[in-house]
Amino acid sequence: MYIKKRAVLPLLAGASLLLSGFSWDFSGDKCKEALDLARQLPGLKDEAVRSRDEAKIVGICPDGAAAQYVAGQQAERAGNVDGAVSAYQRALQTDPSLAVASGSLGLLYLQKGLLDDAAVELTKGVTGAPSPTLNKALARVMLQKRVYALAKYYLGEAARQAPDDPEVMVVKAELYQAEGQSERAQDEYRRALLADPSSEEACMGLAQLYLKENQQDKALDLLKKTAVANPHSSQIHLMLADIYEKQGDVKQSQYERLLGGQKVAVPTTEPQPQPEGIVQGDQLALKGQIDQAADAYRTVLKTQPDAVQPYEKLGALYQKAGRESEALAAYREATYRHSDDPFVYYNLGLLYEKRNQLDEAVVAYKRAIEKKPDLADAHLKLADIRLVQGNSKEAVDQYLEFLKLKPESADIRLKLARVFVKFKQLDKAEESYLDVLKLAPDNADAHRELAAVYRSEDKLDKAVEQYKRALELVKNDTESRNALVTIYVKTKQYDDLTALLKEAAELNPGDPVSFYRLGLVYDFRKEYDNAITSYKKAIELKGDYARALHALGRVYMKTGRLSEAREALEAAKQADPKLADTTVLLNNIRDDFNPVPHKFAKTKHYKKHKKKAAHKMSRKKVTKKKKVTKKKRK
Repeated sequence: MYIKKRAVLPLLAGASLLLSGFSWDFSGDKCKEALDLARQLPGLKDEAVRSRDEAKIVGICPDGAAAQYVAGQQAERAGNVDGAVSAYQRALQTDPSLAVASGSLGLLYLQKGLLDDAAVELTKGVTGAPSPTLNKALARVMLQKRVYALAKYYLGEAARQAPDDPEVMVVKAELYQAEGQSERAQDEYRRALLADPSSEEACMGLAQLYLKENQQDKALDLLKKTAVANPHSSQIHLMLADIYEKQGDVKQSQYERLLGGQKVAVPTTEPQPQPEGIVQGDQLALKGQIDQAADAYRTVLKTQPDAVQPYEKLGALYQKAGRESEALAAYREATYRHSDDPFVYYNLGLLYEKRNQLDEAVVAYKRAIEKKPDLADAHLKLADIRLVQGNSKEAVDQYLEFLKLKPESADIRLKLARVFVKFKQLDKAEESYLDVLKLAPDNADAHRELAAVYRSEDKLDKAVEQYKRALELVKNDTESRNALVTIYVKTKQYDDLTALLKEAAELNPGDPVSFYRLGLVYDFRKEYDNAITSYKKAIELKGDYARALHALGRVYMKTGRLSEAREALEAAKQADPKLADTTVLLNNIRDDFNPVPHKFAKTKHYKKHKKKAAHKMSRKKVTKKKKVTKKKRK
């Protein structure tokens, strides 16, 4: 049998190159059932049903994304926010399309104040599993980021889904308040309280507006009524305590503080008397009378023009009220007068950073650290800014200072490790990743990223160990699995490679790609029977799988089964006419070794074609005989 030389290369070349870059899915039928159950969990109100479904999810697919999502839900109910975040992250590493996990993770990010991260995950969640809860949360994110148009949009979506939800009314009130529409905000808060008399947010929001308008009696009555409807609200009791304290009712104030969970300190020494203007300003500030409180603080400056405390009070007053420009000016005045309060400088840094005045923020954070070297958050803020500005050395120094104060912060150690990787300090990166894994041995990201460091240093044995650990934690870790495939191909560990891909096919019997990739390995190893079986399984799952059909045809050619090769290659060409290699292989199957497929041979058209060809050949023989006879006669 003769095959043109140029056909040999497409038959043999590039098997290893085709082994990576594919999407993996190990869920299987049971894991798909678990995912379906997980997507229904947020809508379940019956705790017994929820517990039953959660147990079923873990039982039928213990290592899948759905089980990780259940772990996150259980951790969240137990109050373990960090554990819940880690579980949701693992679920999304296993299946990035699990929208309920994105939504739950986004809600926790919002709770932790990570607005950008919250916006990303909540958007994924609301896209895949729309709910009023996620729309409300997105509205809050946009409200805090002052993107009011988007806040209104998400509020509208939430109101459409849950028109009687008091929380939607609360968020709408907050939006009106941010836009300076006090009367409309009060109306929304009242609507929320009608829908839910125990709503803590509605009560406190409306009370703040009353205090701002100098309606202290209304605020007090509202808070007392809501405290009866919601007796366990510590914030309402503490707000009542502040009002009673400013009114001079020390006994009632202490009682409310006890109800709010605060210990009441008994002074051992006589406190130094505060200037009258400071006392009056504090009382007015508690009532929400911002301008009047500010005027009271400024009265102190008339007799003590160099006093620091009035400016410190003014800065805190304006910052709490959201009047950032005035807060900035007041804090500056306090710093000019050499304030000793580290939080004056820290808050000044926050305001500068919010305005993207990063150089000024750096100076403020450094001053805060000078006043209070153990102010961990100032070190962290300074590190983040320096990293953005490209000053990696100072960023690293500040992260290390933060970690001295809070050594158990695995997330910051992971961030530090990534900084070292970014700036090619691989020895330090390795050390930092190992520190992370001491604190969080189940952190799949740390295992995977440490493996990448080892791989870049050509420490392939260590890299394989870390990638395997990452896969144990997250079975659908595509990055780790593909990296292992590449390493095994590079080091010619074909047994390990075959086992890895065989495991993938077994774990995911419904995925044609898994069987195709396994077939490529068998093909490369010249185990042609196994390759044919794997390719056929891929085609069985996806009849128009052009690459699998092409590969099957190629193996048939290698084993001399040309008729079957042509059938497979013709099917591949029909499935994907753009596969150039398929055309090359077809062109190199000679007609002499290319019998017509059995099905076609039985048709009338084939019999007619065969009869016509025989008749034509007979006529050629007769003509040739006549020519020979004439030649002899001559």
